[in-house]
Amino acid sequence: MNLYEHTIIARQDTSPSEIKQLMEKYSKIIEKNDGEVVKTENWGLLNLSYIIKKNKKGSYLHFKIKGKGNVINELEKNESIDKKLLRYLTVKVKKFDLEKNYFSKKDESDKKENNHN
Repeated sequence: MNLYEHTIIARQDTSPSEIKQLMEKYSKIIEKNDGEVVKTENWGLLNLSYIIKKNKKGSYLHFKIKGKGNVINELEKNESIDKKLLRYLTVKVKKFDLEKNYFSKKDESDKKENNHN
């Protein structure tokens, strides 16, 4: 079993309910192809480095996946024809970092510490 980190960028006008549907849709595709979704993260609406298909922002969705190569082939085949998506990227990794959530909002205790400095 290989480990993959897979990120999808959806159009900026995608509603929260459509984001949830995208997460479920691609999670089901992974599971149908004998893959396992270890973790999903919704990184939210972020600025793009450059304009893609007339969009300045995109909704980022991140999956940590265990599976064989055919899972990724099937995922990318479906994503390439999805009109709601701007880009997708898959990276094969040696192990997952399940502790750190890089795009979460800092919680209140972090903010209080920063204010005292």
